[in-house]
Amino acid sequence: MNRLHACDPPPHPSPDRSSAPAGRLVLPDDLTATLGYDAVGIAREHGEKIMSSLPRVGCVFADDLRWWWIVPAGSDIGVTWPPSMSYAVGARLGPAAGPATDAPHTDPSWSGPRAGRPLLIHRPGDDSPYTPPIPLYFLACRLTGCVPHWFSGVGA
Repeated sequence: MNRLHACDPPPHPSPDRSSAPAGRLVLPDDLTATLGYDAVGIAREHGEKIMSSLPRVGCVFADDLRWWWIVPAGSDIGVTWPPSMSYAVGARLGPAAGPATDAPHTDPSWSGPRAGRPLLIHRPGDDSPYTPPIPLYFLACRLTGCVPHWFSGVGA
């Protein structure tokens, strides 16, 4: 079996980055997110391994199931994040607010109320909240057994 195909996520439409569903992870006021921000949710059991392996770690939130890594907005463009991970556009978790609920805007693993909302467990020593997405992506692929997959020609 080709491991690349086993790690491809199910097809879904491109997210509309202008929507504003509820449940956004909130960064500390003194951190500057000039690039906007998204969040990558990774299984809790990989959290410490990832944190100790990355050259730089930005803001990290955690709940009972996942550790959430803050990355620049659009870090999902051109790459295929492993399907066991969650990519939350705008760092918005939970069901989208309003009548136009669209799964790609939210964390697909959020199945309802949890013991608690994610809490900030790590903040960087400088004013940037971001974990570099490329090292995070390659490490996440390695830990989940997926072959990294990216594509060019995004947009037309």
